[in-house]
Amino acid sequence: MTKVPLSRIACARSGDKGEGSNVGVLARSDAAYAFLVEHLTAERVRQHMSAINVGAVKRYEAPNLRLLNFLLEDSLGGGGSASLKTDAQGKTHGLAVLRMELDVPEALLTKG
Repeated sequence: MTKVPLSRIACARSGDKGEGSNVGVLARSDAAYAFLVEHLTAERVRQHMSAINVGAVKRYEAPNLRLLNFLLEDSLGGGGSASLKTDAQGKTHGLAVLRMELDVPEALLTKG
């Protein structure tokens, strides 16, 4: 196992959903998706994003897209025009999730 940032095996896109943000994590391979389904839990994302998100985190799976979608329910301080946060639309939340470090099998890092 090698400790690496999530960005080594996935990419992400994020945005606002009212008072919360939406973070889609797209695995770079089928093997990476299988690994992430097991290891990238809603609780793990909640802990990693606890400085930004004060609410629950829900995870949705879209295996046909190799995608895990996370809804951070209270991460925007009221949302768009109501928030005093620097990123009131959650556009950088995907990048923040990609900085999470995971212990990943070495073989997974060599797959496309």
